[in-house]
Amino acid sequence: MKLFLRTFGCRANQYDSETVRALVEQQGGEIVDAPEDADVAVFNSCAVTAEAVADLRQQVRAAARRNEKLRSVVMGCAAGLGGSARASIAALPTVQAIVHGVDLDTIAQAIGIATGRPVAPARQSGARALLRIQDGCDEHCTFCATTIVRGVHRSRDASAIVAEATALAEHHGEIVLTGVHIGGWGRELGTSLGALVERLVREVSRVRFRLTSIEATEVDERLGELLTGAPGRVAPHLHAPLQSGSDRLLKRMGRHWYTARRYAAAIERIAAAASVFALGGDVITGFPGEREDDHRETVALVRSLPFTSLHVFPYSARPDTAAERLPQLVSGRVSRARAAELRDLAAFKADTHLRSRIGGAADVVVIRDGESRRGLTEDYLDVALEGVTPPRSERFAATLALRDGALIAEARDRLGG
Repeated sequence: MKLFLRTFGCRANQYDSETVRALVEQQGGEIVDAPEDADVAVFNSCAVTAEAVADLRQQVRAAARRNEKLRSVVMGCAAGLGGSARASIAALPTVQAIVHGVDLDTIAQAIGIATGRPVAPARQSGARALLRIQDGCDEHCTFCATTIVRGVHRSRDASAIVAEATALAEHHGEIVLTGVHIGGWGRELGTSLGALVERLVREVSRVRFRLTSIEATEVDERLGELLTGAPGRVAPHLHAPLQSGSDRLLKRMGRHWYTARRYAAAIERIAAAASVFALGGDVITGFPGEREDDHRETVALVRSLPFTSLHVFPYSARPDTAAERLPQLVSGRVSRARAAELRDLAAFKADTHLRSRIGGAADVVVIRDGESRRGLTEDYLDVALEGVTPPRSERFAATLALRDGALIAEARDRLGG
Protein backbone atom coordinates (compact mmCIF):
# COMPACT_ATOMS: atom_id res chain seq x y z
CA MET A 1 0.00 0.00 0.00
CA LYS A 2 1.28 3.45 -0.96
CA LEU A 3 0.15 6.40 1.15
CA PHE A 4 0.30 10.14 0.56
CA LEU A 5 0.40 12.04 3.88
CA ARG A 6 -0.36 15.78 4.07
CA THR A 7 -0.23 17.70 7.35
CA PHE A 8 -1.76 21.08 8.20
CA GLY A 9 -1.25 23.20 11.30
CA CYS A 10 0.77 22.93 14.47
CA ARG A 11 3.69 20.84 15.72
CA ALA A 12 1.27 18.59 17.63
CA ASN A 13 -0.38 17.70 14.31
CA GLN A 14 3.01 17.07 12.75
CA TYR A 15 3.86 14.70 15.59
CA ASP A 16 0.59 12.83 15.02
CA SER A 17 1.46 12.50 11.33
CA GLU A 18 4.82 10.98 12.28
CA THR A 19 2.86 8.40 14.30
CA VAL A 20 0.71 7.57 11.25
CA ARG A 21 3.86 7.36 9.12
CA ALA A 22 5.36 4.86 11.59
CA LEU A 23 2.14 2.81 11.64
CA VAL A 24 2.16 2.50 7.84
CA GLU A 25 5.88 1.81 7.43
CA GLN A 26 6.02 -0.75 10.23
CA GLN A 27 3.34 -2.74 8.44
CA GLY A 28 5.11 -2.71 5.10
CA GLY A 29 3.48 0.33 3.55
CA GLU A 30 5.29 3.09 1.67
CA ILE A 31 4.96 6.85 2.06
CA VAL A 32 4.98 8.62 -1.31
CA ASP A 33 5.44 12.29 -2.18
CA ALA A 34 2.58 12.77 -4.64
CA PRO A 35 -1.11 11.78 -4.61
CA GLU A 36 -0.92 10.38 -8.15
CA ASP A 37 1.52 7.74 -6.85
CA ALA A 38 -0.69 6.76 -3.90
CA ASP A 39 -3.47 4.28 -3.23
CA VAL A 40 -4.59 6.14 -0.10
CA ALA A 41 -4.20 9.72 1.17
CA VAL A 42 -4.38 10.87 4.78
CA PHE A 43 -4.97 14.58 5.37
CA ASN A 44 -4.18 15.61 8.96
CA SER A 45 -6.27 18.74 9.33
CA CYS A 46 -6.21 21.99 11.33
CA ALA A 47 -9.23 23.95 12.55
CA VAL A 48 -7.62 27.03 14.09
CA THR A 49 -8.94 29.37 11.38
CA ALA A 50 -11.46 29.26 8.55
CA GLU A 51 -8.50 29.65 6.16
CA ALA A 52 -6.93 26.44 7.51
CA VAL A 53 -10.10 24.48 6.77
CA ALA A 54 -10.40 26.11 3.34
CA ASP A 55 -6.80 25.06 2.61
CA LEU A 56 -7.68 21.49 3.59
CA ARG A 57 -10.62 21.45 1.18
CA GLN A 58 -8.51 22.88 -1.62
CA GLN A 59 -5.75 20.30 -1.13
CA VAL A 60 -8.18 17.36 -1.00
CA ARG A 61 -9.83 18.52 -4.23
CA ALA A 62 -6.43 19.02 -5.90
CA ALA A 63 -5.33 15.50 -4.91
CA ALA A 64 -8.58 14.07 -6.27
CA ARG A 65 -8.03 15.80 -9.61
CA ARG A 66 -4.58 14.27 -9.83
CA ASN A 67 -5.79 10.79 -8.84
CA GLU A 68 -9.48 9.98 -9.22
CA LYS A 69 -8.98 6.49 -7.72
CA LEU A 70 -7.49 7.81 -4.50
CA ARG A 71 -9.11 6.79 -1.21
CA SER A 72 -8.84 9.76 1.15
CA VAL A 73 -9.07 9.92 4.93
CA VAL A 74 -9.33 13.22 6.84
CA MET A 75 -8.09 13.15 10.45
CA GLY A 76 -7.15 15.80 13.00
CA CYS A 77 -8.88 18.88 14.34
CA ALA A 78 -11.11 19.85 11.40
CA ALA A 79 -12.34 16.27 11.37
CA GLY A 80 -13.66 16.88 14.89
CA LEU A 81 -15.90 19.77 13.88
CA GLY A 82 -19.62 19.09 13.81
CA GLY A 83 -22.62 20.10 11.74
CA SER A 84 -22.17 21.70 8.35
CA ALA A 85 -18.38 21.93 8.74
CA ARG A 86 -18.08 18.15 9.02
CA ALA A 87 -20.61 17.60 6.24
CA SER A 88 -18.66 19.83 3.86
CA ILE A 89 -15.51 17.76 4.48
CA ALA A 90 -17.36 14.47 4.05
CA ALA A 91 -18.69 15.69 0.69
CA LEU A 92 -15.21 16.30 -0.76
CA PRO A 93 -14.22 14.05 -3.69
CA THR A 94 -12.47 10.74 -2.79
CA VAL A 95 -13.07 11.23 0.99
CA GLN A 96 -14.13 7.87 2.39
CA ALA A 97 -13.59 8.39 6.12
CA ILE A 98 -13.36 11.17 8.69
CA VAL A 99 -11.45 10.33 11.86
CA HIS A 100 -11.71 12.65 14.86
CA GLY A 101 -8.24 13.40 16.18
CA VAL A 102 -5.63 10.65 15.95
CA ASP A 103 -7.51 7.41 16.65
CA LEU A 104 -4.91 5.02 15.24
CA ASP A 105 -7.17 1.95 15.21
CA THR A 106 -9.83 3.80 13.23
CA ILE A 107 -7.21 5.29 10.90
CA ALA A 108 -5.71 1.85 10.31
CA GLN A 109 -9.12 0.41 9.46
CA ALA A 110 -9.88 3.34 7.15
CA ILE A 111 -6.67 2.94 5.14
CA GLY A 112 -6.85 -0.85 5.10
CA ILE A 113 -4.02 -2.06 7.34
CA ALA A 114 -3.89 -3.97 10.60
CA THR A 115 -4.65 -2.06 13.78
CA GLY A 116 -2.28 -1.57 16.69
CA ARG A 117 -0.15 1.22 18.08
CA PRO A 118 3.22 1.45 16.34
CA VAL A 119 6.54 1.63 18.08
CA ALA A 120 7.57 5.30 18.15
CA PRO A 121 10.22 5.81 15.45
CA ALA A 122 13.71 6.73 16.60
CA ARG A 123 14.22 8.79 13.41
CA GLN A 124 11.54 11.14 12.13
CA SER A 125 11.20 12.66 8.67
CA GLY A 126 11.97 16.21 9.84
CA ALA A 127 15.45 17.48 10.66
CA ARG A 128 14.26 18.35 14.17
CA ALA A 129 12.34 15.69 16.08
CA LEU A 130 8.91 16.34 17.57
CA LEU A 131 7.85 14.87 20.90
CA ARG A 132 4.27 15.32 22.11
CA ILE A 133 4.18 15.45 25.89
CA GLN A 134 0.44 16.07 26.39
CA ASP A 135 -2.82 16.56 24.55
CA GLY A 136 -6.02 18.53 25.06
CA CYS A 137 -6.74 21.73 26.98
CA ASP A 138 -8.92 22.60 29.99
CA GLU A 139 -9.08 26.31 29.21
CA HIS A 140 -12.02 27.71 27.27
CA CYS A 141 -10.85 30.63 25.15
CA THR A 142 -13.99 31.94 23.48
CA PHE A 143 -12.40 31.98 19.99
CA CYS A 144 -10.82 28.50 20.08
CA ALA A 145 -12.20 25.26 18.67
CA THR A 146 -9.18 23.23 19.81
CA THR A 147 -10.66 22.41 23.22
CA ILE A 148 -13.78 21.13 21.49
CA VAL A 149 -11.94 18.86 19.07
CA ARG A 150 -8.90 17.84 21.18
CA GLY A 151 -10.70 17.19 24.46
CA VAL A 152 -9.54 17.68 28.04
CA HIS A 153 -5.94 18.07 29.11
CA ARG A 154 -3.99 14.86 29.74
CA SER A 155 -0.27 14.49 30.38
CA ARG A 156 1.88 11.69 29.00
CA ASP A 157 3.89 9.61 31.45
CA ALA A 158 7.29 11.15 32.16
CA SER A 159 9.21 7.90 31.81
CA ALA A 160 7.63 7.24 28.41
CA ILE A 161 8.60 10.75 27.31
CA VAL A 162 12.21 10.24 28.48
CA ALA A 163 12.44 6.87 26.70
CA GLU A 164 11.16 8.34 23.43
CA ALA A 165 13.49 11.34 23.74
CA THR A 166 16.46 9.04 24.34
CA ALA A 167 15.76 7.16 21.11
CA LEU A 168 15.22 10.37 19.11
CA ALA A 169 18.44 11.90 20.45
CA GLU A 170 20.44 9.23 18.59
CA HIS A 171 19.40 10.76 15.27
CA HIS A 172 18.32 14.37 15.90
CA GLY A 173 20.25 17.32 17.31
CA GLU A 174 17.09 19.05 18.51
CA ILE A 175 13.86 17.72 20.03
CA VAL A 176 10.82 20.02 20.08
CA LEU A 177 8.45 19.40 23.00
CA THR A 178 4.95 19.87 21.71
CA GLY A 179 1.29 19.51 22.63
CA VAL A 180 -1.86 21.59 22.83
CA HIS A 181 -1.20 23.16 26.25
CA ILE A 182 2.29 22.04 27.28
CA GLY A 183 2.47 24.47 30.20
CA GLY A 184 -0.11 22.31 31.93
CA TRP A 185 2.01 19.16 31.72
CA GLY A 186 2.06 17.29 35.04
CA ARG A 187 -0.59 19.40 36.75
CA GLU A 188 -2.85 16.40 37.38
CA LEU A 189 0.19 14.40 38.49
CA GLY A 190 1.36 16.88 41.11
CA THR A 191 4.42 17.94 39.13
CA SER A 192 5.35 20.52 36.48
CA LEU A 193 6.77 21.13 33.03
CA GLY A 194 9.92 22.53 34.66
CA ALA A 195 10.45 19.22 36.47
CA LEU A 196 10.00 17.29 33.21
CA VAL A 197 12.47 19.45 31.25
CA GLU A 198 14.95 19.22 34.11
CA ARG A 199 14.72 15.40 33.99
CA LEU A 200 15.08 15.36 30.21
CA VAL A 201 18.22 17.50 30.39
CA ARG A 202 19.63 15.23 33.11
CA GLU A 203 18.82 11.86 31.51
CA VAL A 204 18.99 12.50 27.75
CA SER A 205 22.46 13.57 26.69
CA ARG A 206 23.72 15.63 23.74
CA VAL A 207 20.40 16.83 22.33
CA ARG A 208 18.97 20.37 22.49
CA PHE A 209 15.35 20.72 23.66
CA ARG A 210 13.00 23.44 22.47
CA LEU A 211 9.53 24.31 23.75
CA THR A 212 6.60 25.03 21.49
CA SER A 213 3.85 27.47 22.46
CA ILE A 214 3.53 28.01 26.23
CA GLU A 215 1.74 30.65 28.28
CA ALA A 216 4.17 33.26 29.60
CA THR A 217 2.71 33.09 33.11
CA GLU A 218 3.26 29.30 33.22
CA VAL A 219 7.04 29.66 33.05
CA ASP A 220 7.92 29.11 36.71
CA GLU A 221 11.31 29.77 38.27
CA ARG A 222 12.51 26.23 37.59
CA LEU A 223 11.67 26.37 33.88
CA GLY A 224 12.89 29.95 33.54
CA GLU A 225 16.32 28.96 34.83
CA LEU A 226 16.53 26.17 32.25
CA LEU A 227 15.50 28.50 29.41
CA THR A 228 18.17 31.02 30.28
CA GLY A 229 20.83 29.01 32.09
CA ALA A 230 21.20 25.70 30.24
CA PRO A 231 23.07 26.70 27.06
CA GLY A 232 23.16 23.97 24.48
CA ARG A 233 20.49 21.93 26.26
CA VAL A 234 17.37 24.13 26.27
CA ALA A 235 16.87 26.67 23.49
CA PRO A 236 16.44 30.22 24.90
CA HIS A 237 13.26 30.62 22.88
CA LEU A 238 9.75 31.23 24.12
CA HIS A 239 6.61 31.34 21.98
CA ALA A 240 4.09 32.89 24.36
CA PRO A 241 0.57 33.57 23.00
CA LEU A 242 -0.49 37.15 23.73
CA GLN A 243 -3.68 37.50 21.63
CA SER A 244 -4.28 41.09 22.83
CA GLY A 245 -2.62 43.81 24.88
CA SER A 246 -6.02 45.00 26.09
CA ASP A 247 -7.28 43.60 29.40
CA ARG A 248 -10.83 44.27 28.30
CA LEU A 249 -10.34 42.15 25.17
CA LEU A 250 -8.53 39.40 27.10
CA LYS A 251 -11.62 39.02 29.30
CA ARG A 252 -13.87 38.77 26.24
CA MET A 253 -11.50 36.14 24.88
CA GLY A 254 -11.83 34.07 28.06
CA ARG A 255 -8.11 34.40 28.81
CA HIS A 256 -8.64 34.98 32.50
CA TRP A 257 -5.27 33.84 33.86
CA TYR A 258 -3.25 36.93 32.95
CA THR A 259 -3.42 40.63 32.22
CA ALA A 260 -1.22 42.63 29.87
CA ARG A 261 0.86 43.73 32.86
CA ARG A 262 1.33 40.16 34.12
CA TYR A 263 2.31 38.98 30.64
CA ALA A 264 4.88 41.78 30.32
CA ALA A 265 6.32 41.12 33.80
CA ALA A 266 6.75 37.41 33.03
CA ILE A 267 8.54 38.13 29.74
CA GLU A 268 10.77 40.83 31.20
CA ARG A 269 11.84 38.52 34.05
CA ILE A 270 12.92 35.79 31.63
CA ALA A 271 14.57 38.11 29.09
CA ALA A 272 16.57 39.89 31.77
CA ALA A 273 18.32 36.62 32.68
CA ALA A 274 19.29 35.67 29.12
CA SER A 275 22.23 36.85 27.02
CA VAL A 276 20.51 35.49 23.90
CA PHE A 277 16.72 35.22 23.84
CA ALA A 278 14.00 34.82 21.20
CA LEU A 279 10.39 35.72 21.86
CA GLY A 280 7.51 34.79 19.58
CA GLY A 281 3.80 35.30 20.10
CA ASP A 282 0.31 35.20 18.60
CA VAL A 283 -2.03 38.18 18.26
CA ILE A 284 -5.63 38.29 17.04
CA THR A 285 -6.88 41.48 15.42
CA GLY A 286 -10.51 42.39 14.90
CA PHE A 287 -11.85 40.24 17.73
CA PRO A 288 -15.55 41.11 18.34
CA GLY A 289 -15.70 44.35 20.30
CA GLU A 290 -12.10 45.40 19.60
CA ARG A 291 -11.94 49.21 19.56
CA GLU A 292 -9.16 51.41 18.30
CA ASP A 293 -7.93 52.01 21.86
CA ASP A 294 -7.70 48.22 22.41
CA HIS A 295 -5.60 47.92 19.26
CA ARG A 296 -3.36 50.79 20.36
CA GLU A 297 -2.75 49.02 23.70
CA THR A 298 -1.71 45.89 21.80
CA VAL A 299 0.66 47.85 19.57
CA ALA A 300 2.21 49.57 22.59
CA LEU A 301 2.75 46.29 24.42
CA VAL A 302 4.31 44.59 21.38
CA ARG A 303 6.59 47.59 20.88
CA SER A 304 7.74 47.49 24.52
CA LEU A 305 8.66 43.79 24.66
CA PRO A 306 11.61 41.96 23.01
CA PHE A 307 9.60 40.15 20.35
CA THR A 308 11.68 38.56 17.59
CA SER A 309 8.69 37.12 15.70
CA LEU A 310 4.91 37.49 15.78
CA HIS A 311 2.06 35.52 14.23
CA VAL A 312 -0.81 37.94 13.57
CA PHE A 313 -4.23 36.59 12.65
CA PRO A 314 -7.34 38.58 11.75
CA TYR A 315 -10.17 37.09 13.81
CA SER A 316 -11.80 34.03 12.25
CA ALA A 317 -15.09 32.77 13.74
CA ARG A 318 -14.96 29.05 14.50
CA PRO A 319 -18.01 26.78 14.63
CA ASP A 320 -19.55 26.15 18.08
CA THR A 321 -17.28 28.63 19.89
CA ALA A 322 -18.62 31.24 22.32
CA ALA A 323 -17.09 34.10 20.31
CA GLU A 324 -19.45 33.29 17.44
CA ARG A 325 -22.25 34.77 19.56
CA LEU A 326 -20.43 37.94 20.65
CA PRO A 327 -21.79 41.28 19.37
CA GLN A 328 -19.87 44.28 18.00
CA LEU A 329 -18.26 42.61 15.00
CA VAL A 330 -15.25 44.36 13.49
CA SER A 331 -15.12 44.80 9.74
CA GLY A 332 -12.67 42.70 7.77
CA ARG A 333 -11.08 45.85 6.35
CA VAL A 334 -10.30 47.23 9.82
CA SER A 335 -9.09 43.86 11.09
CA ARG A 336 -6.72 43.44 8.13
CA ALA A 337 -5.37 46.99 8.50
CA ARG A 338 -4.62 46.40 12.18
CA ALA A 339 -2.94 43.09 11.34
CA ALA A 340 -0.77 44.80 8.71
CA GLU A 341 0.37 47.42 11.24
CA LEU A 342 1.38 44.75 13.75
CA ARG A 343 3.16 42.70 11.09
CA ASP A 344 5.19 45.73 10.03
CA LEU A 345 6.17 46.34 13.65
CA ALA A 346 7.07 42.67 14.09
CA ALA A 347 9.21 42.72 10.94
CA PHE A 348 11.13 45.74 12.26
CA LYS A 349 11.73 44.04 15.61
CA ALA A 350 12.81 40.80 13.90
CA ASP A 351 15.34 42.69 11.77
CA THR A 352 16.66 44.52 14.84
CA HIS A 353 17.21 41.21 16.63
CA LEU A 354 18.91 39.67 13.60
CA ARG A 355 21.33 42.57 13.31
CA SER A 356 22.14 42.40 17.01
CA ARG A 357 23.39 38.84 16.50
CA ILE A 358 25.92 39.63 13.75
CA GLY A 359 29.38 38.62 14.95
CA GLY A 360 27.95 36.55 17.80
CA ALA A 361 28.25 32.85 18.54
CA ALA A 362 25.43 30.48 17.69
CA ASP A 363 24.39 26.87 18.28
CA VAL A 364 23.05 25.69 14.89
CA VAL A 365 21.11 22.58 13.92
CA VAL A 366 21.28 21.65 10.23
CA ILE A 367 17.74 21.67 8.82
CA ARG A 368 18.67 21.28 5.13
CA ASP A 369 21.81 19.93 3.53
CA GLY A 370 22.91 19.63 -0.09
CA GLU A 371 23.43 22.64 -2.33
CA SER A 372 21.09 24.94 -0.36
CA ARG A 373 22.28 24.24 3.15
CA ARG A 374 20.26 25.89 5.94
CA GLY A 375 20.41 25.86 9.71
CA LEU A 376 18.42 27.05 12.71
CA THR A 377 20.03 28.83 15.64
CA GLU A 378 19.06 28.46 19.29
CA ASP A 379 17.15 31.75 19.02
CA TYR A 380 15.24 30.55 15.95
CA LEU A 381 17.14 32.38 13.21
CA ASP A 382 17.14 30.69 9.81
CA VAL A 383 20.70 30.87 8.46
CA ALA A 384 22.68 29.85 5.40
CA LEU A 385 25.65 27.58 6.16
CA GLU A 386 29.31 28.03 5.32
CA GLY A 387 32.33 25.86 6.00
CA VAL A 388 32.43 22.15 6.81
CA THR A 389 29.15 21.36 8.55
CA PRO A 390 27.70 18.06 9.81
CA PRO A 391 24.81 16.27 8.09
CA ARG A 392 21.14 17.22 8.36
CA SER A 393 19.71 16.99 11.91
CA GLU A 394 23.08 17.45 13.64
CA ARG A 395 24.44 20.54 15.44
CA PHE A 396 27.55 22.68 15.30
CA ALA A 397 28.96 25.84 16.87
CA ALA A 398 29.13 28.84 14.55
CA THR A 399 29.81 32.55 14.24
CA LEU A 400 27.08 34.62 12.60
CA ALA A 401 27.83 37.05 9.78
CA LEU A 402 25.79 39.17 7.39
CA ARG A 403 26.75 38.86 3.75
CA ASP A 404 24.81 40.34 0.82
CA GLY A 405 21.83 40.82 3.08
CA ALA A 406 21.76 37.17 4.19
CA LEU A 407 22.60 35.83 7.65
CA ILE A 408 25.40 33.26 7.45
CA ALA A 409 26.54 30.69 10.02
CA GLU A 410 30.27 30.07 9.70
CA ALA A 411 31.09 26.64 11.18
CA ARG A 412 33.52 26.33 14.09
CA ASP A 413 33.02 23.10 16.05
CA ARG A 414 30.63 20.17 15.95
CA LEU A 415 28.26 19.85 18.90
CA GLY A 416 26.44 16.97 20.55
CA GLY A 417 28.81 14.24 19.38
